[in-house]
Amino acid sequence: MEELVEELKKEIIDVLNLEEVTPDDIDPAAPLFGEGLGLDSIDALELIVLLEKKYGIRLATPSDGKAIFKSVNTIAEYVQKNRKK
Repeated sequence: MEELVEELKKEIIDVLNLEEVTPDDIDPAAPLFGEGLGLDSIDALELIVLLEKKYGIRLATPSDGKAIFKSVNTIAEYVQKNRKK
């Protein structure tokens, strides 16, 4: 699971073009939206695309995203349970 968390941190930085952020800067338990990384709704769409392309995961409903994208840890748990690639 720790390997997946590190992979996700790197993917998030790459997909969202977070040039000033390193994987070590991201606390896997910290909120991604609002406080924490301060991501917004456009970033959420990018994360949905990342899950589809990299892991073969489609969200059943957009409202699921709020719980899934709470933190890097919650994304990792969801990917681990639902990945198809």
